[in-house]
Amino acid sequence: MINKKVNNVEEALNGVKDGMTFMLGGFGLCGIPENAISELVKLNVRDVTCISNNAGVDDFGLGLLLQNKQIKKMISSYVGENDEFERQMLSGELEVELTPQGTLAEKCRAAQAGFPAFYTPAGFGTEVAEGKETRDFDGKMYVLERAFKADFAFVKAWKGDAAGNLVFKGTARNFNANMCGAAKITVAEVEELVPVGELNPNQIHIPGIFVQRIFQGKNYEKRIEQRTVRQKN
Repeated sequence: MINKKVNNVEEALNGVKDGMTFMLGGFGLCGIPENAISELVKLNVRDVTCISNNAGVDDFGLGLLLQNKQIKKMISSYVGENDEFERQMLSGELEVELTPQGTLAEKCRAAQAGFPAFYTPAGFGTEVAEGKETRDFDGKMYVLERAFKADFAFVKAWKGDAAGNLVFKGTARNFNANMCGAAKITVAEVEELVPVGELNPNQIHIPGIFVQRIFQGKNYEKRIEQRTVRQKN
């Protein structure tokens, strides 16, 4: 069994450079690779393109990279919780490519599976389809979307083992799983790193073949974007 374990986040991000394209997993603030994001801030990489469902909030998640003006282009589907993102987008400081959420997930999964492109009806007749090939299938129009190309994919899992096998929890699975193997190098940080053989094979969401580096994460905040509680009677 190939050992994918690295000692720390510094070792896991070896090779990260300015101008690269990164995939970052998570759904809202759920399941985001907090350790990898903090290290990217520390490394002060510049002019990067980030592919993520969201842009974090002003002082957390990808919002930290935005504050430091490290992101040149943001490809995402939901950015409504980040004031700094809005400011940079409206001022022209940040290049933005908004993508339908399902299309974003499929562009990751297509890259993971080795498919160069796929057709989807989402976005036909809107700005999303401008400049793209369209085609009629059985009387319905579809847009050709190309798979993403990224240098690194940073994902966060609940559990993992030294072989890179991963188990996600809840909505953290929405984008993290699709991003594994969708870049040249996939780096997984986990809440609990267990010995090979301890994970139930039937509960593994992503096999280790899709992961190149894995490390034990630490100090997770696990913030909640919008807390809704029931009123007391």
